[in-house]
Amino acid sequence: MDKTKENSRRKFIRKAVTSSAAIAGLPYILTAKDQAIHLKREHKKTSWNDHIQIAVIGAGGMGVADSTTALSVQGVKMVAACDLYTGRLNATKDMWGKDIFTTRDYREILERSDVDAVIIGTPDHWHRQISVDALRKGKGAYCEKPMVHQIEEGTAVVKAQQETGKTFQVGSQGLSSVGNEKAKELYEAGAIGQLIYAEGFWARNSPTGAWQYPIPTDASPKTVDWDRYTSNTTKRDWDPLRFFRWRNYRDYGTGVSGDLFVHLFSSLHFVIGSNGPNKVMATGGLRYWKDGREVPDVLLGMFDYPEAKNHPAFNLSLRVNFVDGTSGTTYLRLVGSEGAMDVTWEDVYLRNNLVSEPLDAFLQNKGKDSHQLLGTRKKMLPPKEVHYTVQKGYKGAHFDHFTNFFGGVRNGDSVVEDAVFGYRAAAPALLCNDSYFDEKIMRWDPINMKVL
Repeated sequence: MDKTKENSRRKFIRKAVTSSAAIAGLPYILTAKDQAIHLKREHKKTSWNDHIQIAVIGAGGMGVADSTTALSVQGVKMVAACDLYTGRLNATKDMWGKDIFTTRDYREILERSDVDAVIIGTPDHWHRQISVDALRKGKGAYCEKPMVHQIEEGTAVVKAQQETGKTFQVGSQGLSSVGNEKAKELYEAGAIGQLIYAEGFWARNSPTGAWQYPIPTDASPKTVDWDRYTSNTTKRDWDPLRFFRWRNYRDYGTGVSGDLFVHLFSSLHFVIGSNGPNKVMATGGLRYWKDGREVPDVLLGMFDYPEAKNHPAFNLSLRVNFVDGTSGTTYLRLVGSEGAMDVTWEDVYLRNNLVSEPLDAFLQNKGKDSHQLLGTRKKMLPPKEVHYTVQKGYKGAHFDHFTNFFGGVRNGDSVVEDAVFGYRAAAPALLCNDSYFDEKIMRWDPINMKVL
């Protein structure tokens, strides 16, 4: 067969299959055996001469990881770093060059005319202040999740972004993944019917995963600016655990809910176009990592979502534990009237519930009765499961999230997780903590972003 005829044949098959899939409300499938459908995003190319110059504020594990990803985006250059621990400042020069400017005072970073944007990788209790200050100094700001440490702080960040018009993005990186984008496409096409219920799960079983980060041997009040670190919270004597393992303590972190639930909220809200829940309940406990931490290592959250423009009323359950034997497990599942989706950052599993006879004996007998009345002619059934997976060479959700951010910094493009979106993702996570510690149901207005 010549190339012209072969191309025509392929176009005909593609068109026919796409049309049939659209009629059936099913995803696009070329062949029965092609269950893994690949996804790929193209990125605009930018000249290396058009550099965006960035600085990192908080050069710990997440700050360095974010900076490394940011610098892999074409046209981005690191010029400055801030951290309260001297060892990290020295390490930044080893990583990004002896000429970069370093300081313990983030305000010196914001005064520099050669800094276009900052990455805020500090502990949570500094997110609000540094974000607001950066925006009001005319800098683009990429702030790690959750956007704020206390729920009442969110309004200030939203106001600063709106009044300055500067680019602000929250770092729930999975939000920009092709997995979430495919799930959104399928949801909006009605692939699972009416949304009834959603659930999410995250598990870890290693000491580092459970926030038992290593303590440097030279850690001391001489190498750490402890006074500045605690200047906006409870004053305490020097404690290296509270500095280097800050996620374990309420003065600085937001627990498993602020660290991990917020990812699941971000993905869910993006996929279904939701503003968030109006009722929050939580339970859990400190079951395994009894190392002096103040936050639970097992947390279960339940959330009521009211009817909205893009979805009916439904229920969400989320769970996190740090002692699961499988470790590394994470997913978001959407359950609808006609099927369900399991969503990760690089895979989507779509399962149809109208693919076989019911297992229940009573329903089987009733089905036989209906066949006698309506005839026994069989019908075509869709596949039980379709697996969408990312194409090899994909650079990952983190890369996509920073590409989106830098598009805003350079061109004024809109970003996927601005202050309003970030606040609506952070709020139910923070309210989940409030529910756990106060032992009560929390009420939230997701439209006006207010605690009720």
